[in-house]
Amino acid sequence: MVPQRHRPWLQPHERFAEQLLAVLSGLRPVHSMLGQTIGEAYDQLVRLAPTTPLRARNTTPVIRTCRGFHPCPGVVEAWASIAAGDQVRAMAFRLEQGPDLRWRCAAVEVAPRPPKPTRPAPHPGASGD
Repeated sequence: MVPQRHRPWLQPHERFAEQLLAVLSGLRPVHSMLGQTIGEAYDQLVRLAPTTPLRARNTTPVIRTCRGFHPCPGVVEAWASIAAGDQVRAMAFRLEQGPDLRWRCAAVEVAPRPPKPTRPAPHPGASGD
């Protein structure tokens, strides 16, 4: 029997960041978050997921940094920076702990994609006429 690799224990916000990244990059279906969301969070994911806001071309997005803040017991306000190639995006989410002590995502937001660079307009009189 081959021993399994042991992953370091993840904080709830780190685990949710991985799950949200998988959904928002198109690697997992949005319904994989059923039962792990409350309130508007699932509806937010249903709206966001089809646009795959964290999908990257020719590379797999990864979590660079993930931090959480506990404004009160049973609540984590978290953010993650997502890297894909030379692009970095931000994702923010809120976790709430239920009476059953399970953490559920209550809100999620993703920073909009940066605008694509445009060519500068030609300078008047620069054509050499």
